[in-house]
Amino acid sequence: MSIAAPDKLVHNLVSRLRLRHLPLLLALERQRSVSRVAAELNLSQPAVTKTLREIEDIFMVPLFIRTRRGLEPTPTGRAVLAHARLTLADTDALGRELAAIGAGMSGRLRIGVIPFISRTVLDAACSFGLTQSPRVSVLVREGTTDELVAALREHELDCVVARTFYAPGADIAQQPLYREEPVLVVPAAAAGRLGRGPLDWHRLAERDWILPPPNTPIRRTINTILAVAGVAQSVPIVETYSIKTMATLLRNHAAATTIVPRAVAVELVEGGGAAVLPHALSWDLPPVGVMWRRQAQEDDVVVSLVAALGKLRWEEG
Repeated sequence: MSIAAPDKLVHNLVSRLRLRHLPLLLALERQRSVSRVAAELNLSQPAVTKTLREIEDIFMVPLFIRTRRGLEPTPTGRAVLAHARLTLADTDALGRELAAIGAGMSGRLRIGVIPFISRTVLDAACSFGLTQSPRVSVLVREGTTDELVAALREHELDCVVARTFYAPGADIAQQPLYREEPVLVVPAAAAGRLGRGPLDWHRLAERDWILPPPNTPIRRTINTILAVAGVAQSVPIVETYSIKTMATLLRNHAAATTIVPRAVAVELVEGGGAAVLPHALSWDLPPVGVMWRRQAQEDDVVVSLVAALGKLRWEEG
């Protein structure tokens, strides 16, 4: 590549690359086939091939190679695809923010939350936009910590309320909000019998367990609790993060048992049919906190939300 090539590449990107090129590249990554991309985008195969050649001419190198498994991105292609995802996510965010502004609001905020979250913090996060003047349009997305942080890094969310990391990475800022106490929850009819005397882990291990999905921070922590207690990890009858599903099982299944943060247990008990056992438990679960992307210019709305949630820390701690 000649000395002038980098300048030519930048010139190509600025003058020739179009937003419409990016969905096609991502479709090629997803489908690995020109024919399947043509069907997905309602284009002819020659049109897809021609557009790909145009894009590769802009970048001056191939972005995909043909293999037995279909089209595979080259190293340059992988870099382009990563930026394409961010660019399209930012474009979608801009369009929806402008729509909110056009409707008389001051902007839009996309918040990710884990299912097991304090009601006080959830209420504050969800109602944040209503307390601003002008109001802010708020999108709330639920998921596991790993899912939400990935979406944050992909620019699909602006901030996340989830389990904090010991080392979040240079691109993520975080502020712990509160720690949670674990409690055992069983059907109300079984609470008197199971709550008498010292905690009998072996008896509990024989019951039907409801646990969070695998490979989540709280599931790993519960597995550690059971291992320290010296009991084999039971195969759960149901794996779920849904509080509504847990409440239904605790009402209708006499052997149902789970470990949840106390704030979640309060909701289960309020729903009827569930009770908290009096035995004290301990765990090393990371605190719930708020996370956001580090940027050269901070988002004023995100900064305001972080400050509002930070004021709740001592009430929840």
